[in-house]
Amino acid sequence: QVQLVESGGGSVQAGGSLRLSCAASGRTFSRYALGWFRQAPGKEREFVAHISSNGGRTHSADSVKGRFTISRDNAKNTVYLQMNSLKPEDTAVYYCAAQFAGNANRAEDYEYWGQGTQVTVSS
Repeated sequence: QVQLVESGGGSVQAGGSLRLSCAASGRTFSRYALGWFRQAPGKEREFVAHISSNGGRTHSADSVKGRFTISRDNAKNTVYLQMNSLKPEDTAVYYCAAQFAGNANRAEDYEYWGQGTQVTVSS
């Protein structure tokens, strides 16, 4: 069992930065790959970024590539999403999720989810 709690959301102007954190409980954290997803009002949940269990591989959605960076610290049971050059279209609730295996881009392949944190970017 893994419990995930996101933090770090807030309101920022376009061009600004935020760093999201997701703290996990459980001693098996390092076995799980982790992902960040987001959901804007009236839209489906979409993939943002993924990191392998040991942090050696990452990939991100084209819409955030070059602006967002995912990282993890297995000693602290925490995954991060550094978001730079934020745009109004990045406004959404951001969720972290953990998967043991499966397609990194598919929300259905993640077993555990946090409650989400709101990010609002104003123009």
